[in-house]
Amino acid sequence: MNTAANTEPSVLYNKSNGIATIAMNRPAAMNSLNQDLVDAMTGVLAEVARDPEVRVVVLTGKGKAFCAGGDLMYLLSLTTAPAARKFIIEAGAITSALMDMPKPVIAMVNGVAAGAGFNLALACDIVFCAKSARFSQSFAKVGLVPDCGGQYLLPRIVGPYKAKELMFTADLIDAPTALGLGIVNQVVPDEELAAATMAFATRLVKSAPLPLAMIKKTINMSGMIDLATTLEIETEAQTVCMQTADHKEGVAAFKDKREPNFIGK
Repeated sequence: MNTAANTEPSVLYNKSNGIATIAMNRPAAMNSLNQDLVDAMTGVLAEVARDPEVRVVVLTGKGKAFCAGGDLMYLLSLTTAPAARKFIIEAGAITSALMDMPKPVIAMVNGVAAGAGFNLALACDIVFCAKSARFSQSFAKVGLVPDCGGQYLLPRIVGPYKAKELMFTADLIDAPTALGLGIVNQVVPDEELAAATMAFATRLVKSAPLPLAMIKKTINMSGMIDLATTLEIETEAQTVCMQTADHKEGVAAFKDKREPNFIGK
């Protein structure tokens, strides 16, 4: 996760009480994506995905931005098509890693989320944002097309017409507008963002992890499968869940009128 000697790591990672907090850490560059940040994110997400102690992931940015998208100066340094292609593929793989993560991922959007940063937030399962946060599909302003899955994710959330408007114009929208469009789940006063996000993450930590993973996977496929296939997937998943200790604990807790203690088995 360290980029080089005598430099801060481009991603900060902390694990506590079942919650992994991942913070993009290029605040002077508004956490814009360069090779160091992409490599670090790739490594951390792989580590978190296989860590059984982690039940919920929180993704955020250090400083005043969540992520301002690709580092334009770094993009200009990619002077050949193979170099550009390699970087975009690796950045896009972060979106896949977030969506394939077998545990809930909460985006804690603490500031501007532009370009690829907007799309990384969309790849998360839940989005909490500060009241001061702003969002922009800023690609067209610099002669680029949306990447990191934006052209897949945004139309599914806001519909094709609104997605095209946001991408054609690259307009900056505020947090209440993002809430109205269904882009974020909650808008929180800036000073309360971390506490509110962690409180929600703690709620999810207390849930049975296997059903959450199965729900996430099925909903992420919902635009690509029909009802019959969904019913088949639900049947298989429910059959597995009904045999778990967590299901038995959930029923016992319901009968005893107490909080369940799920162990992930």
